[in-house]
Amino acid sequence: MIDKKIFATRLIELRTEKGIMAKEVAAAIGITKQAMSVYEKENGLPNAEKLAALADYFNVSLDYLVGRSDDPTIHMPSRKDASQ
Repeated sequence: MIDKKIFATRLIELRTEKGIMAKEVAAAIGITKQAMSVYEKENGLPNAEKLAALADYFNVSLDYLVGRSDDPTIHMPSRKDASQ
């Protein structure tokens, strides 16, 4: 389960660290400014596609964005790991 509070906090932190307005993020991932407001006020969560788009936009791991990890680094499995 995704903790809305952690998600909202991280979304706001990532956005403000980069000095980006909510409407800019919304436009970049194809949602409305109102949807961003809902997410940042802990009133809702995006679908899987938009969660992934947010993680990609901020270049952080999805696990970090949703609170499953405190490490924002994206870890890609090696080809050897992926084939096992």
